[in-house]
Amino acid sequence: MTLLDDFLVRSALAGVGTALAAAPLGCFVVWRRMAYFGDATAHAAILGVALSLALGLPIALGVLVAALAMAGALTRLAHPTLGADATLAVLAYSALAIGLVAVSLTGGVRIDLEAYLFGDILAVSRGDLALIWGGAAVIAGLLAWRWQALLTATLDPDLARAAGVDPRREEAVLTLATAILVALSIKVVGALLIVSLLIIPAAAARPFARTPEGMATTAAGIGALAAIAGLGLSLEADTPTGPSIVAAAALAFAVSTVMRRRAG
Repeated sequence: MTLLDDFLVRSALAGVGTALAAAPLGCFVVWRRMAYFGDATAHAAILGVALSLALGLPIALGVLVAALAMAGALTRLAHPTLGADATLAVLAYSALAIGLVAVSLTGGVRIDLEAYLFGDILAVSRGDLALIWGGAAVIAGLLAWRWQALLTATLDPDLARAAGVDPRREEAVLTLATAILVALSIKVVGALLIVSLLIIPAAAARPFARTPEGMATTAAGIGALAAIAGLGLSLEADTPTGPSIVAAAALAFAVSTVMRRRAG
């Protein structure tokens, strides 16, 4: 028997891997005020599940395709009169509703829909673990490669253009990274909670960080601790694991907010 045969070890590694992937990406989501963009991309995950079942594809592949399609639609279809926030809402909830209907119409396939909505980290397999850490490595590599350009484009798009950095290209990097994160984390926290794991650790880390790199590192630590604490809470109190992880992250955010107010 190896260490990875223990489902608790696999669950903890899956949670930590997802948190490490989400942390630096979540910092850019916070800095750019892209929370609803991430939410819309995550809602498309259920449509991706339906696509996978209909075509006999791996779930992660279907989710990745749907998330990329949603991100592309969000980039191209923002209506100037309707407003970006309204367009995001229309696309997000339409994708979620169509996905739920499509999954329910998939005949001959038994599926635990709740596991895809709220996660089922305790059922993570070795293959899932390899997918999560492999995806986390791809996200980390993308962000490390484009880190300075992403920061410049985030702080001042005009300055970025003057420096030879294309803000739209950097936005495409973030879009790709977000889609990969959605695909790899749906098994851990589910489509409805993915964005919480993106945003809450980054927001909790903000008061303690003096540099962007410091914020990303602190967010990674908070996210990893939240994953382990949420898993422990789930086992101790028999609560849903995905929501328990998010609740632990929310507690960290509450503590950081109190500490910030006392300090300033």
